[in-house]
Amino acid sequence: MRHLLAALALCLCAVAARADTIIHAGRLIADPRQPAESEKSLVIADGRIKAIVDGYVAGDPEKDRIIDLRSATVLPGLIDSHVHLLFELGPKTALQRLQLSDVDAAFQGAMHARRTLEAGFTTVRDLGDPPDAIFGLRDAIAKGWVMGPRIIAAGSSISGTGGHADVDGYRRKILEMMTPSTICDGPYDCRRAVRTAVKYGADVIKITATGGVLSDAATGLAQQMADDELAEIVRTAHALGRKVAAHAHGADGINAALRAGVDSIEHGSMLDDESIRLFRKTGAWLVPTLLAGRTVAEQAEKGGFLPPAIRDKALRLAPVIRDHIVRAYKAGVRIAFGTDSGVSHHGDNGREFLLLKDIGMKNAEIIATATVNAAELLGLADRIGTLEAGKEADIIAVAGDPLADIAVLQHVGFVMARGHIAKNDF
Repeated sequence: MRHLLAALALCLCAVAARADTIIHAGRLIADPRQPAESEKSLVIADGRIKAIVDGYVAGDPEKDRIIDLRSATVLPGLIDSHVHLLFELGPKTALQRLQLSDVDAAFQGAMHARRTLEAGFTTVRDLGDPPDAIFGLRDAIAKGWVMGPRIIAAGSSISGTGGHADVDGYRRKILEMMTPSTICDGPYDCRRAVRTAVKYGADVIKITATGGVLSDAATGLAQQMADDELAEIVRTAHALGRKVAAHAHGADGINAALRAGVDSIEHGSMLDDESIRLFRKTGAWLVPTLLAGRTVAEQAEKGGFLPPAIRDKALRLAPVIRDHIVRAYKAGVRIAFGTDSGVSHHGDNGREFLLLKDIGMKNAEIIATATVNAAELLGLADRIGTLEAGKEADIIAVAGDPLADIAVLQHVGFVMARGHIAKNDF
């Protein structure tokens, strides 16, 4: 009897494997660089797009699952190129760094990951979180143990001693215990730090070329890592098949990182004409994270939990960010979507779309930043970023037309990640 039941189970699994999911899309933006199409069917099998065909195909009513999105706009799953899933800025953030174990942090990250996924972001690049916790969460999602976006993770950022991404704001003994193994000084030590990051699981290397707003120290926003350190980090990372993302606010640090050959500049808040020349020469991407600047400025204006060193930097930086990013956009610098969520609330990632609209981007260009552009930046353009046969079934849908009103992307009603439905409010 037991063998018969096992055989029956295998039979049922085989039938389920042959079943397709068919999405009826009223409006389809398969690639934001191309015109939208109407009345299309997407056939999904084994987590991938099997075909996209004209009209609303019936499928096999005995076997196939039909998802009715005829009243919606269907488009590729969104990509956020800069998040920190394991924390969220607030009055208790500094205390939680001491209270939460890596296991606690991973579970909190799973909650944030679910919120991010339900907001329509099926892939994220996590640029700086405790390695064991973020790599564990990344792997759990990949194995299907936890529902969340695909994660490309850096683990600990690489920074010089006392620089942004080194630990700060605690008593000496705590600082000694919490200092990451990726803090380095001099090119050879920074070579070691890159190798250490890769050894323990980093998909991408994150460096802090300049000071940062959220460092609890009056160390400014100019270049902090030396030219020879930056060059060695990039050389070592690329030799190990890893891209390099550089946190950089001040123009001197932005330009030094670009000359070193980084793949993306995160923030780019005070870029100048030389920065634009280098962006265009190297083909590096700019990830503006406008939402982070807006969020910290709002917190600084309210007063409260931000220490004086952080508040002063936030208020000084906030008025200049937009104009610099506008210059980059008008000069043709390649822009990919990123929010720095964790600084802002997870799940509110879509607010960045409105800020990109504010710098003058067209709606199709804005959608491209979070789909085709981000997919190329992450090295995943062969798998995600557009909807086409053979690609992974990362699919979202919204009421309304984001090509006419970008704000509708703040209210995603349907989410499919790698062929699994995570949300369907239609």
